[in-house]
Amino acid sequence: MKLRKFYINTIGCQMNVYDSAQMASVLKQKNYQPCDSFLTADLIIVNTCAIREKAEQKVYSFLGRLTPLKKKNPGLKVVVAGCVAQQQGVRITERFPQVDLVLGTHMVHRLPEFLEAIEAAAQPLIETGMTKTIGEPASAIEKQASGHDVSAFVTIMRGCDNYCTYCVVPYVRGREISRRPESILGEIRALVAVGVREITLLGQNVNSYGVKEGMTSFPELLTMVNDIEGLERIRFVTSHPKDLSDDLVSAFGNLEKLCNHIHLPVQSGSDRILKKMNRRYTRSEYLEKIDKLRRVSPDIAITTDFIVGFPGETDADFLDTLTLMETVQYDTAFAFEYSDRHEAPASRFSDKISGPVKNERVQRLFALQKEITRKNRRLLEGKVFSALIEGESRNQLKKSGTSAAVQLAGRTSENRIVNFDFPCHWGIDFDLLKGQTVNVEIVDVLSNSLRGVLTRRQIEYLKSKGGHSHVA
Repeated sequence: MKLRKFYINTIGCQMNVYDSAQMASVLKQKNYQPCDSFLTADLIIVNTCAIREKAEQKVYSFLGRLTPLKKKNPGLKVVVAGCVAQQQGVRITERFPQVDLVLGTHMVHRLPEFLEAIEAAAQPLIETGMTKTIGEPASAIEKQASGHDVSAFVTIMRGCDNYCTYCVVPYVRGREISRRPESILGEIRALVAVGVREITLLGQNVNSYGVKEGMTSFPELLTMVNDIEGLERIRFVTSHPKDLSDDLVSAFGNLEKLCNHIHLPVQSGSDRILKKMNRRYTRSEYLEKIDKLRRVSPDIAITTDFIVGFPGETDADFLDTLTLMETVQYDTAFAFEYSDRHEAPASRFSDKISGPVKNERVQRLFALQKEITRKNRRLLEGKVFSALIEGESRNQLKKSGTSAAVQLAGRTSENRIVNFDFPCHWGIDFDLLKGQTVNVEIVDVLSNSLRGVLTRRQIEYLKSKGGHSHVA
């Protein structure tokens, strides 16, 4: 059988990255191999995101580029998967006749079956049905992305029951469904067995894991994952503030492998806007949970999301958001200008905010967060953090006088990137260092990363072990 080549263009969140890895895994079992360019592929998949207008436009732009390819190579198969596929269905093939398969968010695990079907089909297939169970991950667990990753994503639940008024997730991902804990633990053990050292648990609202099914709670699941031998770190996204329980807060003090970082999207600092968003918590309730987290772990890094320019947002409402930022002192923050999503109730709200006002507000928010991040990260200089080495930094090889040094990149428990030099003359195989945890002293703060040096004790330990090391 001829070996066919596939290319996956992933747009959007970590769950899409996970789904793309699953598709790649099953394709490799069906005599496909990945390629670096869609120009040489026999199968092109675009895994889509509908959460914001910009992400959706990326999809349409990419599909438009495939028209001449399809004309040149009629045997080329084009698949649109993910949230835009779920949302638009047949409208995609009406607009882009070069598309052979529209694959909804619940159908990813059936990709090989549908690929066989389109070989004989006279017209495009639209598969956007929703199920009440989660398809199990590909049986052949592989390291996601490069094949030599130290970190991996694992989906623990799908869908959302919150129905925030700006959000399409319940409509394109469905209602909340949780995977059985034994399935999750089995997948993680398989990933650890091939070298993964850090796991990020994924869900639209991980805090409500297991609640509907009456099974293991999320803090209980974290405890089980914490007990897996060979795993060094646990992360999770995303948490809804209203469901952040005291047990989960306590986990940051009780579980040694749980990283000292939480992403807790607030969206707005205004009670009036939070109510219009249907977030179901108040500013004071959110701040109370921040206070609980910092009582358990004083140095915890807290990151967040904001939506700027939600319908009806006044200058006073936006000022509430800025003052919340100043109060919380986030490590980093992501901010987005509000955009209408067709299924979401907020798309039908009046009193929309103009584009220039939204842009001016988001720039003010970015400027404030940049100032907060710079100020607080300056306080890290001289402190020592353990960093999980992910590989060479983007700067790659650099020269220092007459001797070469490789610049490595690691990630702290607080989810901060730190780059540090590792001299080549030590004679240590750099591949052995990937996935190792080392102690690094912070010496400088850059705009998006930290600069560090290995501690003297860590250097001596690495030399004595020939590169094999955990924190010394």
